[in-house]
This record gives sequence, structure tokens and C-alpha cells, in this order.
Amino acid sequence: MTDHPASREPELLTITEAAELLRAPVATLRYWRHLGTGPRSFRLGRRVLYRSDDVRSWIETQRSMTPSAQSRRV
Repeated sequence: MTDHPASREPELLTITEAAELLRAPVATLRYWRHLGTGPRSFRLGRRVLYRSDDVRSWIETQRSMTPSAQSRRV
């Protein structure tokens, strides 16, 4: 039996692990969750979890929304 990366479930991150990946305080992720912004998250029992794919996708979305350094130059 082979382990295909495409067939694996995405890794689940705790709020602390997601904050480390984003280099942001846990309180910021809690605030973003309250506002409905930030990476997609969900509750599993009492725990708030993030799919690593969702966090990386959110990072890319934020990156694409930021004007590039080239366009700021005049």
C-alpha cells in the first residue's frame, strides 16, 4: 500500500501551532476568529483547530492582496 500525498488528510493545527506558523500571538487568532477574518477554523469538541492547507491558503490570499514592492516604486 502506497501513501499518496494527494490522498492524505491535511494536518490539523491547534491555535497555538497556527499562531506559530503565522508568527502572530494566539490572542490575535482568537480576535480574528471572533471577527470572522483570518484563516478558516473549526471546533472539534472544545478545541479550535485549523487545517494547515487552510492556513497556507489564507497566507497566499493575504499575499496576493498586498501591493507588490514593484508597484509602490515611482
